[in-house]
Amino acid sequence: MSLLSIWRLASIASSAFSPAGLGSVRTATKRAGGSVRNGGGSPGKRLGVKKFSDQYVEPGNIIVRQRGSVFHPGQHVKMGRDHTIYATVPGYVRFYKEKWMRGERKFVGVVLHRGDTLPRDETTLGRSRYFGMVDLNVVARNGAIPSTA
Repeated sequence: MSLLSIWRLASIASSAFSPAGLGSVRTATKRAGGSVRNGGGSPGKRLGVKKFSDQYVEPGNIIVRQRGSVFHPGQHVKMGRDHTIYATVPGYVRFYKEKWMRGERKFVGVVLHRGDTLPRDETTLGRSRYFGMVDLNVVARNGAIPSTA
């Protein structure tokens, strides 16, 4: 048996055991990169309660940033189009719950004086109204709007 025939037999035997039936198998030159399951994402939106109960707020102060109506607007507050609840008068923040249909609903409101509570009993106490810079007690006593000069 010549050296050439031995070499041919060896190459045939090695190709029979290779996966593709060919002489060689190509291997990867780079490692496979794994995928990240929960990778990246977007930054947080800084949602939540910004002013807590008994904190003083001025008109325009944001009280709650939320997605959807978790808290509903109560007295002296309004809701923006992204469901942000903000104050419309200066006062103190109050959180309270009221019976709503079959369950309860959470509300946020602003009271004008620190000791007041919400929901307000309007039949005995009357409406709570804010009139800006005019002191209505002075108007009632004098009968005219006081001058600032």
